[in-house]
Amino acid sequence: MVWVYDLSSLEYNYIYVGMTINVDERLNRHNRGRERTTKPYLPFRLIYIEKCENRLEGRKREKYWKSGIGKERLRKLRDEKK
Repeated sequence: MVWVYDLSSLEYNYIYVGMTINVDERLNRHNRGRERTTKPYLPFRLIYIEKCENRLEGRKREKYWKSGIGKERLRKLRDEKK
């Protein structure tokens, strides 16, 4: 089982989409600045999480959320939670 997760920066207009088997650990790594891609945009909050049965399914969902239409839906989710 893998999780596709989406993070929103609290300081910048930045959304990150990733995939992991341990969401809590991964979120902590992002917020401690241990990930090069997200380090400049600290801190983050989790805005969406999705369970996938396997890595292949997870990769497909991750690609969707990284697409233009997926990012637009994530922006709406982020803005609703403010």
